[in-house]
This record gives sequence, structure tokens and C-alpha cells, in this order.
Amino acid sequence: MTDDEADDWFAGHLTHYEAWPRLLGAVLALALLATGGYLFAAGQQLRDTPATANLALTDTQATTRVTGDVSNALGRIFSYGPDATGLAKEAAQQVLAGKALQQYAALFGQVEKQAADQRLTLTTHVVRAGVTRLSGTGAHLLVFLDQVYERRGRPATTASAQLSVTAELRDGHWRIVEISSI
Repeated sequence: MTDDEADDWFAGHLTHYEAWPRLLGAVLALALLATGGYLFAAGQQLRDTPATANLALTDTQATTRVTGDVSNALGRIFSYGPDATGLAKEAAQQVLAGKALQQYAALFGQVEKQAADQRLTLTTHVVRAGVTRLSGTGAHLLVFLDQVYERRGRPATTASAQLSVTAELRDGHWRIVEISSI
């Protein structure tokens, strides 16, 4: 091998060795990009869980509003006197919708007759209400009520009730669309 041949051989191998750092850098850059993309997607899934979509956990103002609206509505529709059942019935038309309104209408006919016959007064107070799920247009609440029954000639009786309530935001007002006892 002559000196020229040796120089050519050495130059060819040196070029080959100089290419390895570039190739290694490109492979590392691709690996870093792939890892970054994977971590970004995994982080996005963590942020988009149902718990983070539940405004009851993050929006205290909206939670307070739906709790207040539903609590006031329940107090209005479940409080009446022997001569004032019409107020509760009217309130039901304003604050109930869907299945809740149908159930209320079916039961309230019996209540009106009893209230008049027995001179029954029912006063309902929401003791505690908690929002378990809240979105921009819907909410689910657990509500604890105290109800005081007063009949003519008898001492007042207090009873407690627990309700599961579903409400929807319609025209800027929370309307109860489903009520079930727990």
C-alpha cells in the first residue's frame, strides 16, 4: 500500500467515523420527539378525566348557584298550607320540568285534597344539599330535607327526607327534571 492509498483509505474510514455522530444525533432527536409526543398525549388524558370535567369540583360559583336554586325550588314546591296549595302548584310549574313535573302533578292532586280535609300544613327546609356532578347545562344533587307536618288539633311532626335530584339549566334558570327518594 502506497502512502496515497493509505491516505485515501484513512480518509474514507475517517469520513465513515465522522458520519456516526450525526446519525446518532438524528436517532436521539427522533427518540426524544417520540417520547415527548407520548408524554404530551398521556398528560392530556390525565387532564381530560371525568373528574376534571365535573364543574362541581372546580367552579364554586356555579356550584353555589345550582345548590341555591334547587334548594329554594324544593322548599317552594314541598311547602303548603290548607288554603295555599295553589302557591306550591304554581311554583312547580316554574321550577319543575319533564319527569319531575309529571310525578309532582300526579301526586299533588291527592295532597290538595288531604291538605284541605285535614287542615294540613307542610313546611320544608333544605338542611344540606351537595352537588355530585355539574356541567354547563346539567347537575345532579343529593339533598337532605326536614319537613314539619302540622294538622289541626295535633302536635307538629318532623320528618327527614333524602332526595336525588337532577336539574337542567334552561333559559338561565335551573329547573328540576328528576326527583327520586333515597
